[in-house]
Amino acid sequence: MAIFGSFSLLIALALAFYNFFIGTISLRLQATGQAARVAPARLAETARRAGIAGFVAISAAAFALVWAVFTNDFSLSYILEHSNRALPLPYKFAALWSGQEGSLLLWGWLLGAYGFVLRLRHKTDVKLFAYAGTILAAIQVFFLLVLNFAVRPFALYQGPIPDDGNGLNALLQYPEMVIHPPMLYLGYVGFAVPFAFAMGALIMRYPGERWIKITRTWTLVTWMFLTIGIFLGMHWAYAVLGWGGYWGWDPVENASFMPWLTGTAFLHSVMMQEKKGMMKSWNIWLIFSTFLLTLLGTLLTRAGLVSSVHAFAQSSIGTWFTAFIIFTLAVCIFVYLLRRGDLAADHKLESLVSRESSFLFNNLMLLVACFVILWGTLFPILSEFVQGSKVTVGPPFYNRVAVPIGLFLLFLVGVGPLLPWRATSLKAVRRNFVVPCAALWVAVAIAFACGAHIWQDGQLSTGSLYAVVAIGLSAAVFAAVASEFYRGARVISLQSGRNLLSSTWSLMRRNSRRYGGYIVHLGVVLTIVGLAGAAFNQTAEHELALHQSMQIGGYTLECVGFTQDSNDNYQSEYALLNVWRDGKMLFQMAPEKRVYLASQQPQTMVSIHSVPGWDLYVVYEGTNPDTSQPIIKAFLNPLVSWIWVGLGVMVLGTLIALTPSQKPRAASTEANPKGAQA
Repeated sequence: MAIFGSFSLLIALALAFYNFFIGTISLRLQATGQAARVAPARLAETARRAGIAGFVAISAAAFALVWAVFTNDFSLSYILEHSNRALPLPYKFAALWSGQEGSLLLWGWLLGAYGFVLRLRHKTDVKLFAYAGTILAAIQVFFLLVLNFAVRPFALYQGPIPDDGNGLNALLQYPEMVIHPPMLYLGYVGFAVPFAFAMGALIMRYPGERWIKITRTWTLVTWMFLTIGIFLGMHWAYAVLGWGGYWGWDPVENASFMPWLTGTAFLHSVMMQEKKGMMKSWNIWLIFSTFLLTLLGTLLTRAGLVSSVHAFAQSSIGTWFTAFIIFTLAVCIFVYLLRRGDLAADHKLESLVSRESSFLFNNLMLLVACFVILWGTLFPILSEFVQGSKVTVGPPFYNRVAVPIGLFLLFLVGVGPLLPWRATSLKAVRRNFVVPCAALWVAVAIAFACGAHIWQDGQLSTGSLYAVVAIGLSAAVFAAVASEFYRGARVISLQSGRNLLSSTWSLMRRNSRRYGGYIVHLGVVLTIVGLAGAAFNQTAEHELALHQSMQIGGYTLECVGFTQDSNDNYQSEYALLNVWRDGKMLFQMAPEKRVYLASQQPQTMVSIHSVPGWDLYVVYEGTNPDTSQPIIKAFLNPLVSWIWVGLGVMVLGTLIALTPSQKPRAASTEANPKGAQA
């Protein structure tokens, strides 16, 4: 398999280079009007087919590596380092992206898959798709150069081949890690497609906004994958690392969050270009920045530039990626300066109290948040370069800056739908804001009634204050979005005579993009409510002898056993706890700590019991060496499950937004004359 895989990568590189080189020549011939002497269309077609064949070649290489994992081919250094015989079958797939070489092969394969779909759809707009396909081929050339000459997945182990491998990283042996990295990479890689279309449209001076309409589906799907990947990473950190949290402003977490911020800004900003012909330069640079940030995220994750529990690979590819990022940025700047005259806005902002201004402020805040996170993430690298020693930036820095920005963004999410385009009167603004403002104060009152306190030990608690404000704003946004649904559904109901539920469904089908976006906003609201609950977390830690108990919140945890177990893959210790409340035994929990035999790496297996209001989160921290008794740490985390529900709602909203809108069907004018006008 080593020879087959290596040969497949070489073939893929040759085909990608042919796709890029011949594609560039054919586009140049068309641009200079030399079609009479040469047949550029034929050249372009051969380039397109080379791109399709390149996907087949890199697929063969990916298959070869997976086959080597499943057949325990420890003659390959990569398989020896990242797998072993006792590794369960699902985690053998995870070995593909657990190390440097495999993860970059996955990047290249996914890029080939996106390019394959793009090239099959080339008749949508032959010339623009030819530009986009050529730009994707250039990106693919870079990754295949890295795979062939810098980090080789099929490098042979030098020396006597061991009978067994070192095993998969213990932290990766969790079910979500089978799907979290592929989802994240689908998001990272997918943004190369709108980047390629934007660059192609700029080079060829493509008229109008058609390139945005073509890439809308690509961008939404990519954004959805990246969102799922980020949330799965949060849940993995929550369920595996055993620290009671899900987001610690880790550099690799930040690396995935930054392109999400700029991608979100792009999705909002393109609506301004489509409807008003505004923010054209913004859109170009938002998608350029998003793609560059995905490359930076891959660099941070895979080059070992930052210290992170999420970074599982160390290598010397930093120079390759740094050079490619600088080169790509230089190309973006050059093309933009060459074509900036074609990006003049068709209209200007007429009023600060309008939907246009809300989009503008939304973009500004998203970019400010991205810059703050980028500065904090790169600060250790910059400080080491300047001072010779790393100065890390911790969560307090991000929370002081990012949380207020996030609250203002939440405010804009609620305000945007309530403002009309162009300009509005103060009277209309007051009328639209009555219900959201009422919802805000009701939610704040409920938060205080449920025990929220913003004063602790005679001092104002900033975290609790932010949480109460977030809950209030979330209620206001929910009310604003619900009002939009109600107003639209009521009009349809009056026209058609149908009930409100049926009318709401019809409303979403008529404008799936708009109302799917509103549902995404509701998902964001639920997520923020879940995040706000962290301000009211409770923690307790005790060493428990048999039948001793500990208290947390309204729960009593009684230790009824602690023992050891083992199998071919790991040894484990766990405690068995009975959980009581109000004198009744409710359920049992069994937090566990494992040590994997092949790597001798430990892993925490947290026990979590979730209800809509809170999570009971229990960690087995090991035994006291003096008493041999288990040490149990328990957390009561309010509203955490709302975060994961919020993800589901965001995905649902994205899928609805991806559904083509339906025109209202004309009803029988005789039976229902109003229905014909709906």
